[in-house]
Amino acid sequence: METLSNLECFVRTADAGSFSDAARRIGLTPAAVSRNVAMLEKNLGVRLFHRSTRRLTLTEAGERLREGVAGSLEELQTALAAVSTERAEPSGNLKVSMPPTLGMGWLMPLLPAFRARYTHIRPEWHFENRQVDLVGEGYDAAIGGGFALRPGVVARRLAPAHVIAVAAPDYLRGRELPDHPSRAAPLDWIGLRSLQSNRLRGWTLRNDAGEEAILEAVPALVLSDPMAQRDAALLGLGVAMLAVPDVLPQLTQGTLVRVLPGWHADVGDISLYYASRALLPTKTRAFVDFVTEAFERERLAERFSALPSTG
Repeated sequence: METLSNLECFVRTADAGSFSDAARRIGLTPAAVSRNVAMLEKNLGVRLFHRSTRRLTLTEAGERLREGVAGSLEELQTALAAVSTERAEPSGNLKVSMPPTLGMGWLMPLLPAFRARYTHIRPEWHFENRQVDLVGEGYDAAIGGGFALRPGVVARRLAPAHVIAVAAPDYLRGRELPDHPSRAAPLDWIGLRSLQSNRLRGWTLRNDAGEEAILEAVPALVLSDPMAQRDAALLGLGVAMLAVPDVLPQLTQGTLVRVLPGWHADVGDISLYYASRALLPTKTRAFVDFVTEAFERERLAERFSALPSTG
């Protein structure tokens, strides 16, 4: 009879495509995962993986075994957890991806309290403006918007993702301010070009009544990072379209003000993404609950909205 550890190492390696990524998810060393898989192959008398220097792929026998045991493995792990009298203390490396401005501005201030509560979790936070592959890249969770919900990944909404036009008061002084996006072209716009697609970001704005209008303006300056856009706006170089949480402190301080205040772009939601396993690792569950509670406690969904408050 094969051990649960051998089977888990096999299934997680099949999911991740490498021993090292599987090891991070399970909490073992890559060598231990490799040994467990090799033992399983020896006991069964078949090769389960084609091994190369770049990636592991399942053999035909491996495919059959993966289909046969994956669901049963999840059920077994869930059943074992349900009858456990002591809940394991959250521990291990917690790899999370998040946008730099949102992460450093709003998540980093939560880190001291999180570390104090979960002393055995080691946060590994990646600040990056891209949509990561949670399973393929070994992330426990990601925060952002617009992620493709691949099989095995769920999204938990945290707040709306609203983008607004902002500029420094000194830049706007003496200028005629537009009341509609169609009359905004004469301003100096600070454009954003995606490093992934190499495209210049365009915007469709809507007002509080739900009317829509395309913002048609040739940028006077093009940058590739929202933080750089914000700094350029603070320097008085023009008007930038930025997410509300990225500029909320500056709006509060008065160093930036809204342009076209009745208009905003709605780009979906800021969400927390994680694997939809029946049994989440305790470290991931702790992070999901902690972040969700913090957003509710600080009323961040309401504060990140560009719409007038109804409270």
